[in-house]
Amino acid sequence: MLESTITTPHDPKALIRQAYAVASETYRGDDFRLAAASGYAHWLRRFEPRIPAGSRLLELGCGNGIPVARELAKRHRVTGVDISDTQIARARVLVPEAEFVCADMTQVQFEANSFDAITAFFSIINVPLEEQPQLICNIARWLKVGGHVLAIVGKIKGTWVEQQWRGVKGISMYYSHAGLAESRASFAAAGLEIVEEGTEPANGDPGFAVLVARKAEGKSD
Repeated sequence: MLESTITTPHDPKALIRQAYAVASETYRGDDFRLAAASGYAHWLRRFEPRIPAGSRLLELGCGNGIPVARELAKRHRVTGVDISDTQIARARVLVPEAEFVCADMTQVQFEANSFDAITAFFSIINVPLEEQPQLICNIARWLKVGGHVLAIVGKIKGTWVEQQWRGVKGISMYYSHAGLAESRASFAAAGLEIVEEGTEPANGDPGFAVLVARKAEGKSD
């Protein structure tokens, strides 16, 4: 098991950028088999029927665009956001049919009611805890009324740094989990009604929580 520490770095986002600059291809290659057994495939199959064909979708923490942006861009208009310029450069090559923005997801600006759906696979878990409630409010503001969001969050509250991330010497990754109860409360406060919950991976102990939520009627900006 890789060593972890609860020490919070001075600049966690710089740590994340550095990790992906060095270990982008270690984390995800240029291809990913979206097999029936993968967690991505399972949750996309459950999420996408909620979205009309040709919808405008936002992927937060899109990485190199594989597999989520690539899969969704087959049927929808996709915008991906990632903090790593390395990941975004790869995404623009690997998924040319989508649009990609290199930005901090907590700072990026979109107009209210811009998207029919938003996904955040394994990305909110790297956002500093104190910034997560506002990010969730922003997600609700960006969504159209009746739109859906799928987000993966930590089940247990905690902040830590994983050393030798993905087995790469000298590279660390920052994690910050609000905990499931706190994340549910942030969703509710933002006007996002949770319509489905799950665990990823399915046999995770504890694994991560998957929250699928809908922007409530009458909740618009």
